[in-house]
Amino acid sequence: MTSRLARLLNLVPYLVSRPEGVPLAELAADFGVSVEQIQDDLTMLWMCGLPGYGPGDLIDLAFDADTVRVLFAAGMDRPVRLAAHEALALSVALRVLADTPGVGDRAAIASALDKLAAAAGEAPADVTVRDSVADPGAERYADLVASGHAARITYYSASRDTTSERVVDPIEVVAADGHAYLRAWCRTAGEIRQFRIDRIDACAELDEPSEPLRLTNQPAPTAFLESELPRIELLLGPGAKSVTDSYPCESVTGEPDGRRRVTMRVRDLDWARRFVLGLGGEAEVLAPAELRESVRQSARAALARYAAAA
Repeated sequence: MTSRLARLLNLVPYLVSRPEGVPLAELAADFGVSVEQIQDDLTMLWMCGLPGYGPGDLIDLAFDADTVRVLFAAGMDRPVRLAAHEALALSVALRVLADTPGVGDRAAIASALDKLAAAAGEAPADVTVRDSVADPGAERYADLVASGHAARITYYSASRDTTSERVVDPIEVVAADGHAYLRAWCRTAGEIRQFRIDRIDACAELDEPSEPLRLTNQPAPTAFLESELPRIELLLGPGAKSVTDSYPCESVTGEPDGRRRVTMRVRDLDWARRFVLGLGGEAEVLAPAELRESVRQSARAALARYAAAA
């Protein structure tokens, strides 16, 4: 969802800068998405605009064969001007991001802070920001990721109360709820796992390089998920398309019938039950069996109540 929002915000200024129009295929290539996705984005933009939402307030696009151009930008081509409280909120968020382990391009964050001050017309007030992660070892693992080497770690799993040794290919260091995690391909488990850094009892960097090819067909980064959370597998219909935009998914696979097979982590199975029920007939639970049965029982109970009311 975040990447799509950024794309939508950039589409209009991009098109305004090219008033002669842009071929859909070229537009999709420039934004790194499919033609179908860029068409969906343009359709959404068509219904956006300033309050009032009459014909003269909405973004207006023109399609000539396979070319698109903007007729009315509804103000999205104007420079950003921030109020002081807005600049302060963004400034605090950027400074927290700068203190987050694994964020490598701190120069870009510093540049963004400078531009933020310029957009606000004045420097945001100085506010003390508490460290987002207390673990002092986070930077060490950020350096390990940057080294491009594999590592052998000894890890304590709190959920199983066991300690194991495994070789991992580091991907990134992420933070959540005051803890830092090493996200890596675990060669023992044969999948991506996240290891809480304060539970890594030992770590030895290996001479062999990390093997990014192991990640070729793996899911996109889901920074704020812990590997110990329950994993569910769903089969989603076209009406549940927003799920993959709104929730971090470990994998998304298209099926021949147009549905999508989605694997994702959830906080707990009770939340997953409510989530699936909210999707109605657009979702089918494939795994785990416990969730499948729970959804079935809840659906039957709901139908029984409707029958009794009738």
